[in-house]
Amino acid sequence: MIKSKYSEISIGEIVANDFRAASIFKNAGIDFCCGGKMSLTKACNDKAIDSIKIEQELIELEKIPQNQSHNFKEWNLDFLCDYIVNTHHKFVLKTLPELVFYTKKIADVHGEFHPELIEVSSIFQKINEELLQHLKMEEEVLFPAIKNALNNNSDEIKSIIVSEIERMSGEHEFAGGAMDKINVITNNYSLPKDACNTYQVTFKLLEQFEDDLHIHVHLENNILYAKALELAK
Repeated sequence: MIKSKYSEISIGEIVANDFRAASIFKNAGIDFCCGGKMSLTKACNDKAIDSIKIEQELIELEKIPQNQSHNFKEWNLDFLCDYIVNTHHKFVLKTLPELVFYTKKIADVHGEFHPELIEVSSIFQKINEELLQHLKMEEEVLFPAIKNALNNNSDEIKSIIVSEIERMSGEHEFAGGAMDKINVITNNYSLPKDACNTYQVTFKLLEQFEDDLHIHVHLENNILYAKALELAK
């Protein structure tokens, strides 16, 4: 059997080359951010998905002209850093306290009959604590180091970039894995018949938060961090 050009390319690279592919992987339930280093073949095998169908969707996508304004791979690193802060960090900082409050509220009200909500609240509290520190270190340490490396690529700056990315990649794994667990626990944010308005709002916010996190982590893991590590060589 002849392999397609996509079969052994990593998921992250496919999305980095054409961000529109993210929607194909999302619909298939394939992780393109924290699992971005996995090949398409392995990702499909792990999920028992027909890789030929996914590859055909990607081929069809190629026929549609791209919007070059979203070609993140071509952006300058300093601009990409600022975009991540102004778009994704801003969203996270706004949404975290809302979700900490709402997940606890529905756990308190509905936890007796839906005990999974108690676990969701506990997991999200940990996500909140982890991400607040993570964003702070990116904005105060890593991103300034990346910007400095564009003009003054000293050994000290290279060392900061390498060590911070190694640590922050692990933190991405935690946050992504925690949101995956919430997705599984809630059966992909399925609402029970007795869900009140707050319950519905909470699950919608969780889903939006997960979608944003996938894009956020993809931009960092598969584009920003990869290019920054090249600078640090």
